[in-house]
Amino acid sequence: METSEPGKIIQIQSYKHNGQLHRVWDTTTVLKGTSNRVIGANDKTLVTESDGRTWVTREPAICFFHAKYWFNVIGMLRDDGIYYYCNISSPFVFEDGAVKYIDYDLDVKVFPDMTYTLLDEDEYDLHKKLMNYPKVLDKILWNNVEYLLHWIRQRKGPFSAEFVDQWYEFYLTYRS
Repeated sequence: METSEPGKIIQIQSYKHNGQLHRVWDTTTVLKGTSNRVIGANDKTLVTESDGRTWVTREPAICFFHAKYWFNVIGMLRDDGIYYYCNISSPFVFEDGAVKYIDYDLDVKVFPDMTYTLLDEDEYDLHKKLMNYPKVLDKILWNNVEYLLHWIRQRKGPFSAEFVDQWYEFYLTYRS
């Protein structure tokens, strides 16, 4: 598997189960890149939706992707604390200068006090039918929702108290 070295600028590309490009984050700085995980950061990066609409992120974010887990985590640094947006997704691949994954609609939003909300179950149910998700995939995805919620409750990995702050400090060394 191709990997990327710290400081390199990459894209993040999100796809749907049917192979359609869903969303692209134009520039993310790699902070750590191995065959198993990529930690990146971006701030005010251009995002392009599948319909061509664009928007720019509002705050710095630390992104966590893993080749084993069926989710990725974005920690957004806001004035009132760190908010997390977690996508239930395929494990990432790194190719052609981009982190790529399939977005499976289910999301978990985590607030600074570590309370959380599961989002988009209706969208997941719709796409599961439209794109004929296999039963084994449905089971994998729901198992990973539980695994992700365990990480949140245990403050594990990207949800540990220092994770986002430490990687953000490291990111600032590339911005100066």
